[in-house]
Amino acid sequence: MLDRNYLREHTDEVREALENRGAAVDLEEVLALDEKWRDRKARGDDLRRERNEVSSRIGELKQAGKDDEAQEAIEESSSLKAEIENIEEEAARLEGDLEEALLEFPQVPHESVPVGEDEDDNVEHRRWGFDDLRELPAEVTPHYDLGEEMDIIDEARGAKTTGSGFYFLKGDGARLEHALIQFMLDVHREQEYVDVFPPVPVTSDSMRGTGQLPKFADDAYRLGGSNEDEYADDDLWLCPTAEVPVTNMYADEILLREDLPLKHQAYTPNFRREAGEHGTETRGIVRVHQFNKVELVNFVEPAESYDRLESLLEEAEEVLQRLGLPYRILELCTGDLTFASAKTYDIEVWAPGDDMDGPEEGGRWLEVSSASNFEDFQARRAGIQYRPEHHESAEYLHTLNASGVAIPRVMVAILEYYQNEDGTVTVPEALQPYMGGQEVIEGHEKVGESALGAGTGEGS
Repeated sequence: MLDRNYLREHTDEVREALENRGAAVDLEEVLALDEKWRDRKARGDDLRRERNEVSSRIGELKQAGKDDEAQEAIEESSSLKAEIENIEEEAARLEGDLEEALLEFPQVPHESVPVGEDEDDNVEHRRWGFDDLRELPAEVTPHYDLGEEMDIIDEARGAKTTGSGFYFLKGDGARLEHALIQFMLDVHREQEYVDVFPPVPVTSDSMRGTGQLPKFADDAYRLGGSNEDEYADDDLWLCPTAEVPVTNMYADEILLREDLPLKHQAYTPNFRREAGEHGTETRGIVRVHQFNKVELVNFVEPAESYDRLESLLEEAEEVLQRLGLPYRILELCTGDLTFASAKTYDIEVWAPGDDMDGPEEGGRWLEVSSASNFEDFQARRAGIQYRPEHHESAEYLHTLNASGVAIPRVMVAILEYYQNEDGTVTVPEALQPYMGGQEVIEGHEKVGESALGAGTGEGS
């Protein structure tokens, strides 16, 4: 959430930032609400002072035997009290309206963020791993076909049990997923991250704290109600990212300078409807409604947050480097920033199986992590502060996060980049200890009549 004082004192800067973002919010309406609220607040303060003066005269008048004047002062005090109550009620309503309006305002981009309309204007910073590529098959089989042939990814049975956008991992596919989770947790422990195993359901208040609500309600899975119905602060949603519970574990708290920087990592399953998007990619596990991820969440002093962003990016990159997976780094432009982010780097891994939007070598890029600095945007919404010194006033700290990294898309990259001519997949060396020393994934025999090409067995 943006600071009201910042809106008043940097109105032109905010207006330009909103235009650069392409944000459809009404700054003038919010400024008008703020002016009305301040006017009512000031009027209420004036009336309260006036009533205090009148009240102090009542005793003096009574003591002086001026009962008629004292009665007039009592009536005036009562009248002022009623007026104060009305004005304070109006001020409270205006403040509520103002708070609701500010919840719709996106973060102001950092001055270093390139101006642009959409993902086409993002800036590529560097690539890694393309100078020494492994030898690939003459034609790389896309992960969805390979996974089905090897019987390690089963989308059909996932759709049968839960719906489209869900899938089963089987045998070595499941082992590979478990290996990736444990490997990533170990890497980040080496980077001095403290493990957190958070609850999966999160409240509306927590979702609001990190910026998922109210703007992205349609993308979330709500428990016990329709997304279209009004929701309360304590209503529950399935976790869309561990960023939500881990950030909000310190909501309405004051940390100390010696606590910072505070670095947490958390593995969770994540759930997203991705309303209006899933239909654009119906095959495979690139765009799904449930996926596993290790999230990195940082709490830092404001002066250190941009140095920490660069370090956070390197910490997420290390996962791909140890796996030997080629990737690139993009800096997002203003029009492609997420709602709460002031600056973001995307890490996109190379998956060579589908010739779509990839490098000159072919294939495509898959986003596996966004390293973002939210500055004090989330901290204001969630009420997370720190005290620079024990005797000093509390201030809002800065929050950052990155995926370390999104596991299904890393699996896609492994199945395609480490694919061999004979249809097997080499297990990256860094993962072999997590798979009991297994060096190659060969796949499994299918079960049931479908293995014979006899369909599902319906009507037999």
